[in-house]
Amino acid sequence: MNGAWTSRKLAIVGAGVMGAGIATLAVGHGVPVLLLDIHEERLRQARDAVRRELGFARLMGKLPKGATGQLTLSTSYDDLRDADAVIEAVTETTDAKAKALAEICAAVAPGTLITSNTSAIPVDELAGRTTRPQDVVGTHFMNPPYLIRAVEVVRGPRTGDAAMAALRSLLAALDREEVLVGDGPGFVSNRILMRVINDAARLVEEGRASAEAVDQVFTGCFGHPTGPLATADLIGLDNVVDTLRVLHDRTKDDGYLACDLLVEKVRSGDHGRKTGKGFHIYGGTSA
Repeated sequence: MNGAWTSRKLAIVGAGVMGAGIATLAVGHGVPVLLLDIHEERLRQARDAVRRELGFARLMGKLPKGATGQLTLSTSYDDLRDADAVIEAVTETTDAKAKALAEICAAVAPGTLITSNTSAIPVDELAGRTTRPQDVVGTHFMNPPYLIRAVEVVRGPRTGDAAMAALRSLLAALDREEVLVGDGPGFVSNRILMRVINDAARLVEEGRASAEAVDQVFTGCFGHPTGPLATADLIGLDNVVDTLRVLHDRTKDDGYLACDLLVEKVRSGDHGRKTGKGFHIYGGTSA
């Protein structure tokens, strides 16, 4: 499968943390990637991130040391015309994703695989904003995608068999493991995880325990590799709040109403690992 994809082109729309991470995974397996973003500076940062993360992943033995796929940068949707598959990885808001998916549909040929890398927005809701819902599949790559093999795959009610077959071919080329789940807000992963993170943050807000203690309960008592607040820092607290908003809007369940401490940390710019500080300070810890 991988041999076939080394002569095809994967396009990724959105050069943020996830877009750059998926690009790293793909070029690390020899797949040519077109990385598109409307912001040139974000593209430059992503190019540097791919180079850095590719070296790290290969040093850790998480990516093969063979040929590297070519990485091409673009700010124009017109350059998607010859893409064999497109992964949308823009900001986790319905409007941003719907706008990107509409641009993608206008640029690529009918039957081209279009995946939305979404962590919470129902796939059929997004597919319904396109002209070709049968070509749209949901993928939820975990961060960082070159270290975590499992991918939560969401088949919407209108997703076609051809799109699913194309996605499975791509995932095989990327050496990723499909976990197929049904459509709905948050799917499986974030329907569970976001409530846990929100409740963990509330415990810190109430003064019940420090962020370090909350995470130690999960790592020391439950045997989890990381605690919920360290996980939130890795995801990005801004992304956590966005995802909670999606879940609350669609389920009306107040368990997904972001607690004040999460909102305040985002407002203060403490977004987690990517800013150096969230619930933990990287190089130390803080509640």
